Amino acid sequence: MDRNGSDAKDSNVGSIGYKIDILVSFQCFPSITQYSFAQLTMGSLKFLMVAAATIISFVHAASFSNPLKEENGSDPFIVYTGGYYYLMTTTWTDVQITRATTLGGLKTGETKVVWSDSTASRCCNVWAPEAHYLDGKWYIYYTAGQSEDTTQQKMHVLEGGATPWDSYSYASQLIDEWSIDGTVLRFDSGNYMVYSCQRTGLQSLCIAPLTSPTTIGAASTLSQPTLSWETQGEISVNEGPAAMYHGGKTYLAFSASYCWSPSYQLGLLTWDGSGDPTDSNSWTKTGPVFSSANGNYGTGHNGFFLSPDGTEIWNVYHATSDSQGNCAGNRYTAAEPVTWNADGSPDFGTAEALGTTMEGPSGE
Repeated sequence: MDRNGSDAKDSNVGSIGYKIDILVSFQCFPSITQYSFAQLTMGSLKFLMVAAATIISFVHAASFSNPLKEENGSDPFIVYTGGYYYLMTTTWTDVQITRATTLGGLKTGETKVVWSDSTASRCCNVWAPEAHYLDGKWYIYYTAGQSEDTTQQKMHVLEGGATPWDSYSYASQLIDEWSIDGTVLRFDSGNYMVYSCQRTGLQSLCIAPLTSPTTIGAASTLSQPTLSWETQGEISVNEGPAAMYHGGKTYLAFSASYCWSPSYQLGLLTWDGSGDPTDSNSWTKTGPVFSSANGNYGTGHNGFFLSPDGTEIWNVYHATSDSQGNCAGNRYTAAEPVTWNADGSPDFGTAEALGTTMEGPSGE
């Protein structure tokens, strides 16, 4: 996945083996060092067993349950860096970041506004912010436009500092045409911006080279909603792209179908490393790969993040309890791990019911 700070693309996720060192140092328990094993009483042995079990328990991740954010939890993005998870979602009015040291801690984590804008052309309808590390700095890519007019939505970029928690300043409007939901796609040949655009009357995915973190080159069309699972509801849609990398392949998840329907769901584009990645013919489309389930409707606009130890890729997404689907602020944020099929393809699993206790990311 996008490591947001690492030049390496391949996440090298495989089967996880917990390496538990059950060698309990007696130096941790000074009162025990006075005795040989022959002199240890049953009570002391029991104490050691409890101590060892306690140490073993520390290697397992903290448990959590969804949702991570109940209101205004749509279009979520998470990155883990420097000992913190950073969460961003659509707030409609500004750009905010919440941070915590555990995934479950994001529910009550520290939150701050990093950007708000009174400029009429970009003051409002602030959507889908994402923080990416490029050329030694963090940049936030987000969508904004005019008040009560979403036909003028465009991509913008903020320039930050050495950590996602640093201050930001406005850098530029990235794209001149209607454009939303931008994300960074990394290749050996350079970085690209993938975003939702309008092409031939369809809400599609476009790709353009990032000539710098704040400027892009000419765009080409990457995907259009033409399959039955992409055309449910009033509007046919491809939006919300998110990248991850595994086994020498690049995976680009995206949201398909209208968000005011329960059929808003994830599709997947796969690039095997051959051909021009800006050519739609170089990608294979499959889907849906993640859909409504267990009372979660409209499971879409996802992101990917690495576990603290870098061994797992996690899927963060939004959903709603509204069985008809919903595009408003009552969508919530949820997260679950991605696993891998025998053929190396990603398995997104099934959206778990809210409140289900799950083990958190490895390395917490």
